[in-house]
Amino acid sequence: MAWLLWRRRLEYVVFRTLVCVMQMLSASRGRDLAEGLAFLFNRVLPRKLTRYRVASDNLRQALGPSVSQAEIDETIRRMWVHLFRVVIEISQIPRKVRDDNVLSIVSYDEGRQACWQAFSSGRPVILMGGHFGNWEIANTMFGLFGLPMGVVARDLDNPYLHEWFKRFRQHTGHVMISKDGASDDTLKLLSQRGHVGLLGDQDAGPRGVFVDFFGKPASTFKSIALLALETRAVICVGGAIRLPDDWARDGHNGSVWSRFKLCCEEIIDPLAIDSHDPVGEITRRYTSAIERMVRRAPEQYFWVHKRWKSQPQQRRATQALRKAG
Repeated sequence: MAWLLWRRRLEYVVFRTLVCVMQMLSASRGRDLAEGLAFLFNRVLPRKLTRYRVASDNLRQALGPSVSQAEIDETIRRMWVHLFRVVIEISQIPRKVRDDNVLSIVSYDEGRQACWQAFSSGRPVILMGGHFGNWEIANTMFGLFGLPMGVVARDLDNPYLHEWFKRFRQHTGHVMISKDGASDDTLKLLSQRGHVGLLGDQDAGPRGVFVDFFGKPASTFKSIALLALETRAVICVGGAIRLPDDWARDGHNGSVWSRFKLCCEEIIDPLAIDSHDPVGEITRRYTSAIERMVRRAPEQYFWVHKRWKSQPQQRRATQALRKAG
């Protein structure tokens, strides 16, 4: 319909205008903007709109009953600061992150060697992460390192916005794979010894594999383990953790930009899995690895997602019987 087309065009114009503004921001101005927007979301807007209750309940589950409400509120505030900084950084990555300054923006943890061994083994690799740190920085870096991948992401409803993000994710050599029907495309790519990057920390619905995440069963996609087993793909679980500011300086204007540590939390070789339930074991291991990363910097995780939305069938049946009684 004509009105829908014009609405999407208007959305894109507004989006591109905001991107242009964010691209012009210095590092310090970007941080100030993120702080201001975080204050707006955390203190001004109605909490129902910002999903405060979801984030608070999730953090209570993750951090335990001993954590104070003040600590939860501060973590939520810092989460918003981090997420808005991620948005600003995404707009600036194509201009700020280049071959000649990569090492001034990222450092590596002790898992670097194991990760490179996986990529140089001749086998396909599934680079697994979560909505933690700056996941787009991680994708960008592997492209600059000469390791192009198929990046799995959800199609956006607005085709103009979708094309922008597609160009952004492909500007370092990656190929976008639509999350709808991703299994066939990723299976084909991995079968050809290609590599795939994806996020595996969202609710998978009632048909997912239920494994513990911060001590509570969470529905998790079993397709990742199935793909690894079928294609003999090595799973590298990691991410890009934000480091404290004032670590890196951009060579053009001397302003401090963001700096990250690329971490490889765990390597999972499906050929080495010794279990009567290899799908469950692989899923447990990569979920546990994501949890360990989040524990190191909980303010860098996307707590407003309903990670424990789905419940195991037995629990749902018990709840139904209680309501009936």
